[in-house]
Amino acid sequence: MAVIVIDTPDAPKAIGPYAQAVSIGDLLFCSGQIPIDPATNEVQLFGGDVGRQTALVLNNLKAVLEAAGASVADVVKTTVYLTTMDHFPVMNAAYGAAFGAHRPAPATMAVAWLPLGVGVEIDAIAKIGAGAE
Repeated sequence: MAVIVIDTPDAPKAIGPYAQAVSIGDLLFCSGQIPIDPATNEVQLFGGDVGRQTALVLNNLKAVLEAAGASVADVVKTTVYLTTMDHFPVMNAAYGAAFGAHRPAPATMAVAWLPLGVGVEIDAIAKIGAGAE
């Protein structure tokens, strides 16, 4: 099976030597997204509002999923990185709003630092093709 690189202008350009996502077979591995406006490619800190940062992160992740022929309903696993677990409630509210009734298996952890001073980063694994079942 060939590895297919996913690249869409509807999500931020990679800020390093990596792809927005790669697929192999019916699996899609999405790189971590941070709150960067894809139109300007500039980080959006929203005055430190991690809820708003999370909403933008998940919009960016949705764009990558759609570019690969998937949707948030196809996500089976996420990893959420926060600079402090104090942000968990606002992140979780935005996360729940973005996924609706769909519930992927998440892992959330606090880290010492995230790129460009953001408060949240989220990556995902999805099943593409016929949809997650």
